[in-house]
Parts: sequence; C-alpha cells; structure tokens
Amino acid sequence: RSDVGESWGVAVASTFLAGGAAVSAARAVVGAIATHADANVAYKRDGLSLLGQGGTAEQVLAELTDADEGRDERQLGIVDRHGNAASFTGTQCLDWCGGRTGSGYSMQGNVLAGPHVLDEMEAAWVAFDSLPFTHRLLGALAAADGVGGDRRGRQSAALLVVRAGAGYAGRDDVAVDLRVDDHARPIDDLTRLLALNDLYLTP
Repeated sequence: RSDVGESWGVAVASTFLAGGAAVSAARAVVGAIATHADANVAYKRDGLSLLGQGGTAEQVLAELTDADEGRDERQLGIVDRHGNAASFTGTQCLDWCGGRTGSGYSMQGNVLAGPHVLDEMEAAWVAFDSLPFTHRLLGALAAADGVGGDRRGRQSAALLVVRAGAGYAGRDDVAVDLRVDDHARPIDDLTRLLALNDLYLTP
C-alpha cells in the first residue's frame, strides 16, 4: 500500500515456476493478498471478497486460516484498504520461515537463507519511502535477494500493483502486472521489464 493509500501491490520471488501466478492478488481500494509456502490460491478470491465487504486484515486472515485444515503448511500476508497489515506463518512451513508487518506492509518468506533476509527487506522498504510505490516494492525484493533470498536458488519473480483508474487507457485498475516465470536471474529481468513498463505504459 502506498503512503497516501492510493496503491496496493505484491512483489514475490521464488524457486518455483511462475510464482507470481500462485502468490499474488490485489484489488484497488480493497487490499492486497499474498499466499506462500503450500499456497492456498482460494485465499486470494475469498480474501479479496472479505476485504471488499469491509473486513480488516486481521479479521480476514483469521477467517481464512481458521477455516483451512492445511493452514500449518501455509503463509499468508494481507494489507487492507486502510493500510492495516497481518501476517501468518504455519507451524509446518520450512525453515527459515517467518513474517514482518508494519504500517502498510506485510512480508513473508519460507526456505529463506535466514531471518536476515526479511530484516533486509523491511529495512529497504523503510529506506525507499521516497520511491514510486512499484519501485519501492521491487527495491525491497531485490534487497532481500541480495542477502540470500530463497536458499534453494532463483527461478521466478513478479510484481502486481493496482490503483484506481491506473490501467491501460484508464480502463481498469492494474498499474503494473509483470511476471518472470522461469529465469536464472528473475529479479534482474523483472527490473528490465519494469523499466520498459515505465517507458511505454506509465503516463
């Protein structure tokens, strides 16, 4: 979520084919959701619906995970329309795993090189507060990758950002929807694609 409450988004990197397709969901003036580890993709649809009905991040997270028998193997991050954030890491997620939350952000990771990965991501997010929202997301993701990221390696990365009326010709709310599904250096390629997006598609 942006500091002025206009944008919501998800940035993800993983050693998993097309990680962004499974992880990311966002709706303008509603919120953003990321489902990790043994991702439950139904969280995205159901979570955005609950947020749209006025549920807070904490309420929606509790409702989704309480109803899910597989929650111990999942991670979930939510930011609602007001910037409230919630994070969940199941007890059976693979080490290192955990999350961070603050005003307007929720971060999770599993099979990470260590807790310092999320520490670095959070520090970068705070330090990059003057950047445009999408670049702030990517900067935090790159910072985490730079200190080890996913300890299994690298394969995919994605950015999804929504803002009311920000889509192509103003006809939808999708400001950025970029994915690198299978690449040796996915964050580098995502950075390249974002530069092209800025050049051709950003007013």
